[in-house]
Amino acid sequence: MTNGVCVIAMGGGGFTHGEDPALESYCLRQLPDQPQIGFIGAASQDNPDRIARFYERFRDSATGLRHLPMTADAQQATDWVQGLDMVYVGGGNTAQMLAGWRATGIDAVLLAAARAGVVMAGVSAGAVCWFEYAMWDGNGTGFRPLEGLGLIAGSCCPHYSSEPARRPAFRDHVAGRLIPAGLAIDDGAAVRLGANGVQEVFSARPGAGAYALRQSAKAPDGWQETPINSAQ
Repeated sequence: MTNGVCVIAMGGGGFTHGEDPALESYCLRQLPDQPQIGFIGAASQDNPDRIARFYERFRDSATGLRHLPMTADAQQATDWVQGLDMVYVGGGNTAQMLAGWRATGIDAVLLAAARAGVVMAGVSAGAVCWFEYAMWDGNGTGFRPLEGLGLIAGSCCPHYSSEPARRPAFRDHVAGRLIPAGLAIDDGAAVRLGANGVQEVFSARPGAGAYALRQSAKAPDGWQETPINSAQ
């Protein structure tokens, strides 16, 4: 476990899609040697291929690997998270995943674990869920704000480099006060955050990065997108 809150938010890619192994290597560098790692695949309805890829990707790097079934309740999640150094949350339907966590009380279990020092890593849905708000794609029905768990202040938008419609939508959502200002993350990039905000950005692909959308009197609409310095 780390000291304090640590979230590693990835915009897209990673082992669940069979790419960007450097993203998981970056996650592992934040952990003790031979850690205990858990995987949550609720956003993808426990897709068996993604669960299998989790075990394959981390089997040589951890002393213990475990998956939390999407049928779990709060007590099962409490038992499951004990002793974990990192929880990795996969991508998929963010709203569905959050609704399930809130209905069962798993949201409170995960927040307590994060505040106790368990690293919370995730891609796409598993990245944006930790923020106050996500810019959600509406499961293909149009972008809309989605309330997250609030562990990290502000908003988050994934897939910034791979889905061109997200850039103007994120800017419009922030400028229109539909969601608070926040971060946008490219596929192949990871942002490490603590309780006080961004600590580091890591890029697993050439040109992949993360961006902060902030108020600026110099911008025509009052908002400016600023790249965040990244580490290779």
